[in-house]
Amino acid sequence: MLSLTLSIDDFKPVSLEDKHLFDEHYKKHPPVHSDNLFTTMISWMGYSNYHYAFLDNNLIIMTRVENKTQFRPPSGKYDRDVFQRVLQLAEKEGDYPPFGLIDVQAKKWLEENYPRLRFQPDRDYFEYVYLASNLTELPGAAYAKIRNRLNKFKKNYAYKTEILSEKNIGEVKDFLKRWCLWKNCESDPVLENEKKAILYSTSHFFELGLSGIAIRVNDRMEAVAVFEKLNDDTAVVHYEKGSPDYDGIYKAINVETAKILQKNFRFINRQSDMNLPGLRRAKMSYNPHHMVEVYHVDKKDLIF
Repeated sequence: MLSLTLSIDDFKPVSLEDKHLFDEHYKKHPPVHSDNLFTTMISWMGYSNYHYAFLDNNLIIMTRVENKTQFRPPSGKYDRDVFQRVLQLAEKEGDYPPFGLIDVQAKKWLEENYPRLRFQPDRDYFEYVYLASNLTELPGAAYAKIRNRLNKFKKNYAYKTEILSEKNIGEVKDFLKRWCLWKNCESDPVLENEKKAILYSTSHFFELGLSGIAIRVNDRMEAVAVFEKLNDDTAVVHYEKGSPDYDGIYKAINVETAKILQKNFRFINRQSDMNLPGLRRAKMSYNPHHMVEVYHVDKKDLIF
């Protein structure tokens, strides 16, 4: 007989005031996928409609994207009673797919305890993780093309790098609005939602505990990167944006970001490619050390 109860009514929307709850939980149980970070959830609330609940000290995330409900594996000490409740709720309330963003460790535990479950890889949401030293040094033949474009940028433009602070955060917002005009964000639902997310995170930059850098060319801000700690050995880059007027500026902001992050982290997570061919090629060209793999379980395979 299970002693714990869980219903959809136990979930509440993620709000900025909840940050301390996530911070305290993640001190004990750090996430491996950036979509479970508080910054990601609060910034993308308008798109993914994140909700959360705590059950016996386990954090459970629910999303509603286009009115489709999905549950994620509990974050905490793996407890069969808690997992059972989440699986039951996913079966009852979940849509397609009802149970997802299952990382490799959770998948292994589930396979051992629920051998009838069948898992499907979500390649579009695999995250790219790189050695910080590789992104800083760009060593060997594997990085020759990137080094060439970076060197060309350095030859053509004198640039300065600066830390994001209260003094320049207003310029960051202005730059990001310019970037969205360049990209015509309103013409693409993904870009439009990304615009909302990055402007939210910029507006609450210090409340969220974010860090970042900017590159100036001719004294004007032309590239921005924002990042934070994901877990003890990994930082995550939430976004990098650069002006289309300067070929190679993305190579420069990437290297400058890595220079800072390698001081405290072995790895840099640069998130997923969302099945965008150009983005996938770009991320693969930097030679990831490994991927953060995630899986889902279809409704028909939710057998426990």
